[in-house]
Amino acid sequence: MTEELPFLRKLARSQRFTLGAPKEFQVAPDGSRVLYLRSGDGYDRKHSLWSLDVASGVESKVVDAEQLLPGEEVLTPQERARRERSRESGGGVVRFAVDEQCDTAAFSLSGKLFSVELATGAVSERVDGAVIDPRPNPQGSHIAFAKDGALRVVELASGEERTLAEDADPEVSWGVAEFIAAEEMGRSRGYWWSPDGRSVLAQRSDSAGVARWHIGDPANPDRPVNTVAYPAAGTKNVAVSLAIIGLDGSVVEVESGDWEYVAAAHWSAGGPPLIAVQSRDQRRLNVLAIDVADGSTSVVHSETDAAWVEIARGAPAWTSDGRLVRVGVSDGAYRLVIDDKPVTDPRLQVRSVLHVGEEVLFSASEDDPTQIHVYRTDGDTARRLSHVDGVHVGAGTAAVCVLSSWSLGHSGPEVAVLRDGQPPVPIASYTVEPGITPNLRLLTTGERSLRSALLLPTGYQEPDGPLPVLLDPYGGPHAQRVLATRNAFLSSQWFADQGFAVLVTDGRGSPGRGPAWDRAIGGSLAEVSLTDQVDALHAIAAQRPELDTTRVAMRGWSYGGYLSALAVLRRPDVFHAAVAGAPVTDWTLYDTHYTERYLGHPEQEAESYRRNSLLADAGELRRPLLLVHGLADDNVFVAHALRLSSALLAAGRPHTFLPLIGTTHMTPAAEEVAENLLRLQVEWIKRELGILRRHREQ
Repeated sequence: MTEELPFLRKLARSQRFTLGAPKEFQVAPDGSRVLYLRSGDGYDRKHSLWSLDVASGVESKVVDAEQLLPGEEVLTPQERARRERSRESGGGVVRFAVDEQCDTAAFSLSGKLFSVELATGAVSERVDGAVIDPRPNPQGSHIAFAKDGALRVVELASGEERTLAEDADPEVSWGVAEFIAAEEMGRSRGYWWSPDGRSVLAQRSDSAGVARWHIGDPANPDRPVNTVAYPAAGTKNVAVSLAIIGLDGSVVEVESGDWEYVAAAHWSAGGPPLIAVQSRDQRRLNVLAIDVADGSTSVVHSETDAAWVEIARGAPAWTSDGRLVRVGVSDGAYRLVIDDKPVTDPRLQVRSVLHVGEEVLFSASEDDPTQIHVYRTDGDTARRLSHVDGVHVGAGTAAVCVLSSWSLGHSGPEVAVLRDGQPPVPIASYTVEPGITPNLRLLTTGERSLRSALLLPTGYQEPDGPLPVLLDPYGGPHAQRVLATRNAFLSSQWFADQGFAVLVTDGRGSPGRGPAWDRAIGGSLAEVSLTDQVDALHAIAAQRPELDTTRVAMRGWSYGGYLSALAVLRRPDVFHAAVAGAPVTDWTLYDTHYTERYLGHPEQEAESYRRNSLLADAGELRRPLLLVHGLADDNVFVAHALRLSSALLAAGRPHTFLPLIGTTHMTPAAEEVAENLLRLQVEWIKRELGILRRHREQ
């Protein structure tokens, strides 16, 4: 019966067609089995732990989340915040960690800590309540975890639980990544086991002096306010320090320095623990080796950039034989570097390091940024493991790689285990068939070779006449919409089927095109981002008579919401209506690391902040604008939309404001709200562009 659901309900219930896909892969050292998470089907929110026997191809469920803990989960505020940072909207077992031999796995479920013996499937509840990020040591004898601001450990043999690090000051917590690391730097961990399993490198976070922002629930005034430490641009960050803490109770504090951010950490048998640290202005990144005896540090690599140093996920790291792996900039490219020798060709743009062992597994794009491929090193060279056009996600190791492949030829991922000289071993994916096939043209336009996607209504023919245009971008840095995968365009195709020519363009700053492309937006978020959208629209409209440029709207969320509001405020000659979802409107209200990277410190760059924010433009609004914002958003606070709305009202500019009760920065979780929000946008855009009136007249 669920297969008969309309598209929008499918979209919401399947969490954008992601449920049922296997994810979070871990490969046993001998390559004999692969562990992963997967929900029961494309509508099941609860993920369970699965195992694949690589030799036989047989999959088996190791932990059934529903049987282990039936009913709805009870999440602590800390766990909800962690999932918000990682954009994790599923349930059940959403993350797990294993020991070195993949004999023991640890995970939390509804705040309880569980371990499972993978050989027998025996599950044990170890700790009750409020557990975050449990991880076994490499030997599988202990599991560390964060709880109530402390870093704790439980010994599996005895069941003894004790504290490794704790502070009486409520402003101090141990073992958890702070907001900036999790939201902006891609670092979700706050501690790392030593290779011998006898100690951990642990983060201490002191939020004293960080501004407190308050999120109320106007629809339920009896509920307490959610107060969070939020470091807005120009204000104080959480003070992060590190210590090496032994199971024997020893503590070695790591030497502090003139750095502001801990971007990454790594501890393996290949060498001493490494940390990558950034200055406040992000123009310097040092890779430091830590002496575990006294906590002193030494610089093993330093990188500087006049704009900013980009953080590469998965690096730095040691290979098994002690060579330093990092991603550096040379010859106009992000290149994989091993012991100061570039391994990749400048034609490759390395995106992330996926695993480091004897060899390195990594992802990169070649001349087409809409495609992402997976590669491995072979000594001083690199070779590609993915061979079909599309977007490929790799996990595991260079020798045993789990490849999830998305393409324009099918919906959902095709997942397989790759080994040299062996046939691929498939892993089943149970994602829902959307029932929509994008009517899509991928285009390259203009002197900057902007990558765009044009979607037309299903079955559209030129004699049907020109169509109103709907731009549907993200349009900013660190995110990409134009990708060679069908799933990237399902929502856009639904909008096209409502009678629009939908245009999606990735402008300067979007990933996959190299350092110069990334840095082109520095200091000019508004001007550069909007110019690229306008240029793409005009270039494509000049070639495609299907586009009616007298009726153009834009919709977007987050940065796309900022861009949509910007469009009608500054280019009313081009854009005739806009829907701005969760937009940044005043960059002084957004966080330190992201905002200062592009605009600098507000005390030194006040004019840049004014020029790139929207409030001063309120009096220029001449076109219809719909603001949409979640009242529980702890990333782009609703203050952004409220301040713009207030400025518009003060300037006498009519507009529409739709608050979403209980919604965070992610789109609404409730199916009916998520569905009706999209329907409402379509009806509003059609009304404001005069489409409904034309239809009635006809």
